[in-house]
Amino acid sequence: MDIRFVKREQLKEKPDQKNLGFGKYMTDYMFVMDWTKEDGWIDARIVPHEPISLDPACVTLHYAQETFEGMKAYRTKSGKIQLFRPEMNARRMIKSNERLCMPAFPEDMFVEAVKELVKVEKDWVPSEPGTSLYIRPFMFATESALGVHMASKYKFMVICCPVGAYYAEGINPVKILVEDELVRAVQGGTGFTKCGGNYAGSILGQVKAEKMGCTQVLWLDGVHRKYVEEVGTMNIMFKIGGEIYTAPIEGTVLPGVTRDSIIHILKDWGYKVNETHLAVDDLMKAGHDGTLEEAFGTGTAAVISPVGEFVYKDDIVKVNNFEIGKLTQKLYDYLTGIQWGDVEDKYGWTVDINA
Repeated sequence: MDIRFVKREQLKEKPDQKNLGFGKYMTDYMFVMDWTKEDGWIDARIVPHEPISLDPACVTLHYAQETFEGMKAYRTKSGKIQLFRPEMNARRMIKSNERLCMPAFPEDMFVEAVKELVKVEKDWVPSEPGTSLYIRPFMFATESALGVHMASKYKFMVICCPVGAYYAEGINPVKILVEDELVRAVQGGTGFTKCGGNYAGSILGQVKAEKMGCTQVLWLDGVHRKYVEEVGTMNIMFKIGGEIYTAPIEGTVLPGVTRDSIIHILKDWGYKVNETHLAVDDLMKAGHDGTLEEAFGTGTAAVISPVGEFVYKDDIVKVNNFEIGKLTQKLYDYLTGIQWGDVEDKYGWTVDINA
């Protein structure tokens, strides 16, 4: 791509790396590219991060034609900056866009856009342990016309922010509410896509969970409200009787990059991974009889988040005495070791931004 660069007059002051939080501090620049029905993708540019102007009739504001991705850049001890499986984010966005009748942003252009922006923002990639540069590619319709239809204009953008731990608890176990009234996704819907509407629809469950002292929501399937699917911002896995269980990718669960990576690692380590429907009653039973050994969420933001307790109706089960399990800790150390360059990447998952 021919990417033009617009220099910022004055760079921002960078935040304290020891107190980054998550999603609070935006970097100096953003990548922008436009799509029109007549010309396709045009005008690739890296410009100062600033507000964007939208007509009040912009179709995204009314009909939510929008998709996004989440990924990170990591600084190794040697100072090298690397991405983690960026091609998977590109492919997932293509699938999301297809479902929402939005134009595909080609995989090679996606990876190049991310690489070039991170190169410009290399000084924003933090070096403190456990920190990284969070990268948010997203796309939305920009046509100004009321009426539900595939728009004639779109904008693809990438913004970045240096981050620490996603949850205040860090790698410590969290308490999860099993939601048995609200529904997140159904077959044939948009559950497998990464679109804003999925997350907006989950907020009520999150509010309910927080009122009950829980950090997140575990969603059940939308038909029977019987089988566990995923947590609000993560896929989820359970170690029961020495085997791993996680919901299958059948259209209602997000095909997570971290999920896929963990499954690869677990199988290499000799674990049996069951991508199958697990009834919440069986999960709770396993919690009470002691066969539920560990549970953990997987996602780009938190990487791995151990679960210490499940609350379902009037029933509560603690997992591993509310302590992080040995396998959970081992997986976290191994995967983050690959991402930060401390462990050999035998899978070829990391991508040097200068390569």
